[in-house]
Amino acid sequence: MQYTTLGRTGLVVSRLTLGTMTFGEGVSHGFEHSVNQERANRMVSQAIEAGINLFDTANNYGGGRAEEFLGRALGSRRSDVIIATKLGARTGPALTDAGLSYRHVIASTEASLKRLGTDYIDLLQLHVPDPLTPFEETARALDHLIQRGLVRYVGYSNLGAWQAATFLATQRQHEYAPFVSAQMYYSLLGRDIEYGVTPFLRHEGLGLLVWSPLAGGFLSGKYTREQPKVSDGRLASFDYLSLLSIDREKGYTVVDKLRDIADSHGEATPAQVALAWLLAKIYVSSVIIGASKPEQFADNLAATNLSLTTEEIESLDNLTEPKPLYPYKWQASGGDHMVRQALDM
Repeated sequence: MQYTTLGRTGLVVSRLTLGTMTFGEGVSHGFEHSVNQERANRMVSQAIEAGINLFDTANNYGGGRAEEFLGRALGSRRSDVIIATKLGARTGPALTDAGLSYRHVIASTEASLKRLGTDYIDLLQLHVPDPLTPFEETARALDHLIQRGLVRYVGYSNLGAWQAATFLATQRQHEYAPFVSAQMYYSLLGRDIEYGVTPFLRHEGLGLLVWSPLAGGFLSGKYTREQPKVSDGRLASFDYLSLLSIDREKGYTVVDKLRDIADSHGEATPAQVALAWLLAKIYVSSVIIGASKPEQFADNLAATNLSLTTEEIESLDNLTEPKPLYPYKWQASGGDHMVRQALDM
């Protein structure tokens, strides 16, 4: 296993993270939670044996069951690992069962602690933006949790760059504990964060945790033009392609390229190549991998042993490069190539 520090902190994290969105029973929000407690125990042990020390969950995964399953699966090993959880998404029918108000942040964290069976959370992340609550109120709640010793670090997920920058400025203005990381969607089929978000993260020294690195399983290679649906795949029960704005035909072209590269590495798989591409990015701290079966998880774990050549990385970069959101590419990407040109002069 490879390791790095999370942003500018001294917190050492594994380059792969076990995600627990599949933990639980039944279906919630259209997503099937198929990993019961017994299978969760096996996967957590499998992760620890492979060297993974970072586990990501959320208070709304499986109606809270994911946190419960993770806490039980870790048991006495809890102090040896890093638990990251998230809050803010809806967890119940009451009007107050969602959002980032002071009240909800405190109550949600205390509830997560009980479900996880621990007295502290290593990394507490804001799951989604809340347009109703002032940033100062949420920042004050996060800092209060740290002062109480219930939380060690704070981060965010799915905020726009301007939202994160403004929130971070608010934290610094009030001398609150600042964000140390961001958890964002990033894959070969979703590279928009390279314009705006990753330049911001690099400038501020924030770590990047990647969710859905295989685009909802599409980049695993199990979906083909001839067999667009798989009965046991994640896309069978949840429309990830629409959620992530994925062009299916472009996706097939990318998967074909992943297969070609995988074949050149012997027993590698398309999923491993897609994960290895992410791990090669200097701004990626850890890639969150989730699975419904231990054997699927084992395949993803092998990505840390796969080293892509410069040519292979460039071929994937060129194949999937997104269109810049701003008319001038150098400004959209933070001006990196102009800096390089200046240094070469």
